[in-house]
Amino acid sequence: ATTALITERPGRLRVVKNGKLLTDAVKNTPKVLNEGQGGLLDVAIDPDYNNNGWIYLAYSHVLENITGEERPPAMTRLERGKIKNNTWTESEIIFEAPHETYRTTRHHYGCRIVFDPAGYLYFAIGERGTGEHAQDFTRPNGKVHRINKDGSIPKSNPFINEKDAIKSLFSLGNRNIQGMAVHPITGELWATEHGPLGGDELNLIESGKNYGWPVITYGWNYNGTIITEETHRPGMEQPILYWRPSTAVCGLDFYRGDLFKKWKNKLLVGALKYEDVRLLDIEDNRVMHQEVILKGQGRVRDVSTGPDGAIYVVLNKPGTVLRLTPEPK
Repeated sequence: ATTALITERPGRLRVVKNGKLLTDAVKNTPKVLNEGQGGLLDVAIDPDYNNNGWIYLAYSHVLENITGEERPPAMTRLERGKIKNNTWTESEIIFEAPHETYRTTRHHYGCRIVFDPAGYLYFAIGERGTGEHAQDFTRPNGKVHRINKDGSIPKSNPFINEKDAIKSLFSLGNRNIQGMAVHPITGELWATEHGPLGGDELNLIESGKNYGWPVITYGWNYNGTIITEETHRPGMEQPILYWRPSTAVCGLDFYRGDLFKKWKNKLLVGALKYEDVRLLDIEDNRVMHQEVILKGQGRVRDVSTGPDGAIYVVLNKPGTVLRLTPEPK
């Protein structure tokens, strides 16, 4: 029996068993702020799930009862728990940002959750609409974070000894990451992030590195004005690839199955605005080739390799999941 988990933005966690969606959402899941781009974001299954049963959720968490606030502040939060009898149980909050860093904006929450071969958990938080925060290590937004699966902080994290830094930080200068994937052979962390108008990026995320937002970018403001003249600066990383115009990258996975033999370890990249899935051939950290393998079915929110080797594509508008397999010979 194969089981899939799907998040729905208003806060529902849905279970699909053998291709059939269970009628009832999982009970008792955390309350989320379903406003703007916020809501229930990513779900991830522990690599050692068969032994420990942990499932991880990322969502927009709002601070209630702040007096006089028209819009109470919110930030991305992570929790893990188990599903028993279609109910969320044994939950533990594994990341919650300091409350003074929460923002009243309602966009750019990130977030994706992935695990590397060493068992570290990585997640991203978007800059929440305040670009300069992406360069500030006292703030959680506009960054990739790395924690242990129980929420404790790895001793080797790059900013662990900086006095006021958020200790979970792994990289800086990331505008709004919408796709993350760990390479099946090298264990490297790859991410796609939304640029503004133009300048969507594919980055290889490495410890302590700065990816430049908003100091350097290949994009413009949405009204066509210049954000910065700079596309390069010493001490800031260049993207492996950038898309101009933006495709609105979303969802990322290295193909790990056997159904499409020639695609093994190539990178699947979804896109919201362009409604496509691309296959990228990467060698020596350079994109040698990209081709569109799916187009015009809907806004591609996520893409992943299933245990059966099929490629699963989650769409918005229409809210559906496609299963891609090779044509029979």
